[in-house]
Amino acid sequence: MSHTANHPVLDPRFAQPFPKAVLPVLRNPQLRKNVAHAIDVIQAKRAKLVAEKTDWQELRTAASAIRTHALENLGFYLEQFEERCTAAGGTVHWAADAEEARKIILDILHAENASEVIKIKTMTSAEIQLNPFLEASGVKAYETDLAEIILQLGEEEPSHIVVPALHVNRSQVREIFSRTMGLKDLSDDPKELTNAARNYLRQKFLKIPTAISGANFLVAETGTVVVVESEGNGRMCLTLPKTMITLAGIEKVLPRFQDLEVMLQLLARSATGERMNPYNSLWTGVTPGDGPQRFHVVLLDNGRSSILAKKTERQTLKCIRCAACMNTCPVYRQTGGHAYGSVYPGPIGAILTPQLMQMHYAQSLPYASSLCGACYEVCPVKINIPEVLLELRSQVVNQERGKFVRFFDPMYLGLRVASVLFSRAWLFHTAQFFGGIGARLITRKDGWIHSMPSVGGKWTQTRDLRGFPSQTFHGWWAARGQQPSKEAK
Repeated sequence: MSHTANHPVLDPRFAQPFPKAVLPVLRNPQLRKNVAHAIDVIQAKRAKLVAEKTDWQELRTAASAIRTHALENLGFYLEQFEERCTAAGGTVHWAADAEEARKIILDILHAENASEVIKIKTMTSAEIQLNPFLEASGVKAYETDLAEIILQLGEEEPSHIVVPALHVNRSQVREIFSRTMGLKDLSDDPKELTNAARNYLRQKFLKIPTAISGANFLVAETGTVVVVESEGNGRMCLTLPKTMITLAGIEKVLPRFQDLEVMLQLLARSATGERMNPYNSLWTGVTPGDGPQRFHVVLLDNGRSSILAKKTERQTLKCIRCAACMNTCPVYRQTGGHAYGSVYPGPIGAILTPQLMQMHYAQSLPYASSLCGACYEVCPVKINIPEVLLELRSQVVNQERGKFVRFFDPMYLGLRVASVLFSRAWLFHTAQFFGGIGARLITRKDGWIHSMPSVGGKWTQTRDLRGFPSQTFHGWWAARGQQPSKEAK
C-alpha cells in the first residue's frame, strides 16, 4: 500500500466512505485474523492488571476530572507551560493548523542544516502528514519505533494508535525486512527480527543529530514534556541528538506534575496491559552538556479549538491515546484500522476525525459503531463516545437536510415514508399487512430472508433477516378476545 507525498492514503480528504472502505478488509481473512489475535492478547493482559487495582474506578474518576479541568482552563495552562518551558531554555511555537506546523518544523530543520531526522512514534505528526512533507522538501525522516519501521519500510499505513502494525504478522515482517534490508537468510523468529531492526537503527541513532517527538503529556506547572514508550528507541532519540523538536496537540497539557501519578497508572494498563511503561522520559527545557542543547515545542491547534468550544464534543479532547476503546470495539475487531481512512481509527477516530475536519469530511465515521457502549466502559478518562457519536450523527443529518438531491435518495425517501406510516396506527397496520405478504414471497423455508430486492439488498449483503411472523402481536391479542387500549393504538 504505497502512497505519494501529495496523496497519502490515510487522509480523510481522499478516503472512501466507511461502508465502501471496509469491504476489502472484510474479504481479507488473514488481516482480520491478525487483528483479532493481537486484540485478544492485549485485552487479556489489560483485564488481568485492571483487576488487581482495587481503586480502578476511582482512578478513572480522578483522571476524568483532571482532564476536564485542564480543558476548561486550557488557555491558562498553555500559557503557563510556555512560560515555564521557555524559562528552562526551550522555545515554544504556536501552529494554528497543519500547514503552519509543517512550515515551523521545516524552518527549524533548515536552520540546523538537517537533511535527515530520527523520529519517536507520534500520531500528531501523522495527522499533519509530516513525513511525506519532509521527504518532498528534501529531508528524510526515519521512524525508530519497531512497528513504525515495519510500516515505513513496507510502505504501509498504521491501523492502530498504540500498536500501528497490529495487522501485520511476523512472517510478513520477515518478508519486509528481508526485502528492504537485504537480509536473505532472515527468519521470522521475533528475536532475530528485533536484532535486524536494532542493527538498522544503530548508526542512525549515532549519526543523525536532530530528532522529532510527540508528547503523551505536557505539564504546565513545570514546563515538562512527557513521552512514554516500551522499546527504548524514544530514550535514544531524546538523549543523543543535539536538537529536539516536539510536536504536541494543545489538548495534551496537564495542570500539575502530580497529575502524572494518576495518568501513568491508567495509560500503561489501558494501552499495553503493563503496570508501568518500561521507559518514561520526562525533560524540561535544556540542560547544558546533557541531552539536546536546542529544544523546540510546536503546539498544534488544527481544529482543536473548535472542538473545545462545544460542550458535548469537548470531551473528545480528554483522550490520552490509550486505544482501549479500539481494543474492545466489535466494529474495529472486524475491520481493523485502515477502513477509517484516518490516522485515528476505532471509536475515538470515529468522533475525533470528523471534528478535526470540521465535519467537511469523514461524515460516515460516526455511523461506524453499533452504539454498544463498550468503549465508554473501558475509557480511562470516561469519554462518553456513544453520546458524541449521536451528536455528530445529528450534525450529519442537519448538513444533508434541505439538499434537493437528497430528496430522491432511497434511504432518505424511505425514512420519510416510515415517518408517515408510524404517525398513524391505521397506516402502520395497513403497511404491516401488505409488508407481510411481500415478505412471505422472499422468505425461505428456514424462516429467514437471505436476499432482499432493490436497496434492501444492501442489508442482506452482509447479514440475514428473520422473516415476518405468521401472526402479529395485535393479531395474537385480538385472537385472545382482547382489544388494544386506546393508548396502544
